[in-house]
Amino acid sequence: MIKCKNIFFVLFSFFSIIIYGQKSGQQQYVFFLHNKFLEDHSFEEKHPRYGVAEYQTILNRLRDQNTVVISEKRKADTDPSVYAEKVKKQIDSLMKKGIPAGRITVVGTSQGGYIAQYVSYYEKNPQLKFVFIGASFKDDSLEKDKNFRLYGRILSITEKSDDGHVQVSQEQRLIRSGIKDFKEIELTTGLNHGFLFKALNDWIVPTKDWVSRK
Repeated sequence: MIKCKNIFFVLFSFFSIIIYGQKSGQQQYVFFLHNKFLEDHSFEEKHPRYGVAEYQTILNRLRDQNTVVISEKRKADTDPSVYAEKVKKQIDSLMKKGIPAGRITVVGTSQGGYIAQYVSYYEKNPQLKFVFIGASFKDDSLEKDKNFRLYGRILSITEKSDDGHVQVSQEQRLIRSGIKDFKEIELTTGLNHGFLFKALNDWIVPTKDWVSRK
């Protein structure tokens, strides 16, 4: 296994985000959580099937003059449930500074999408927004916890050719949750799980729409 460099990418420091957020009444805040492959590999390394994960390009696409993106390269073998607690603390800090939950979105691809689902479960806030991308599979780990529920305003994006995937609407964790604000998109890029490695309009455009929605 190739050891990853411990590189921390934040488009603004967390302290700066809080200060800037206090000055702007319409600023959106996006926590972007990348896939599992980047935990174990450098930014330049190619997945044998899907190629390079376009992490920096994705961040640049998500960010604009009204959106602050917060993201870091996680360490190898990060525990999703533990890392979600870290994200929860950051979200809580923003809200304590007066940022409304409705202007905070957690976006996660693959493993990052599972972390985002843990954040949803921990926060239990109906106003927080979430985008789960390629993060629901038959008999996955979250389905084994009969107490697991999702909360918030949720967009799920899956890819039809992604091996073994199921739509979140078919998962018990959503069915038992009674989510009132939910949308689901199934793409047909033909890229299998590799669709989320790329900065594709197919998922970035609806994600940005979800971030900016009232």
